Amino acid sequence: MTKRILVPLDQSPLAESVLSLVADVARGAGATVRLLHVTPVPGNVEVDGRVVAYADQEMARLEAEGKDYLQSMEVRLAGVPVECVVRFGTDVREILLEAEAFGADLIAVTTAGRSGVGRAVLGSVAEQVFRKATLSVLLYRAGNRGE
Repeated sequence: MTKRILVPLDQSPLAESVLSLVADVARGAGATVRLLHVTPVPGNVEVDGRVVAYADQEMARLEAEGKDYLQSMEVRLAGVPVECVVRFGTDVREILLEAEAFGADLIAVTTAGRSGVGRAVLGSVAEQVFRKATLSVLLYRAGNRGE
């Protein structure tokens, strides 16, 4: 039975479209959901050749923005225990590391459903997570409008 569900979100309506399904699954199973936002590790922010923010300041800003975003998504999971985490690094690697750290039973990700050349050229975070994960992965294909 699923007790811990990891849901990576990238601030897109497509990724968010899985939330209603996850909410239903979590309520039915009495599961906890961990919302995850992954952002690249920032460098120093420079304007006109001058450093205006150092990497640690930028990380703090990005983490706060990421947490605010995830907390706004928490509303869509009403009645479900939710945790929010922001990680820095590459998407696939951080999703898999967080799944392990959380002890997830399931990773729920949305896929655009591309095939052929589009998928080969662009690659798919969802597909890479599916291939590399050692636990169950729910690939949710949203409708044409990201619903």
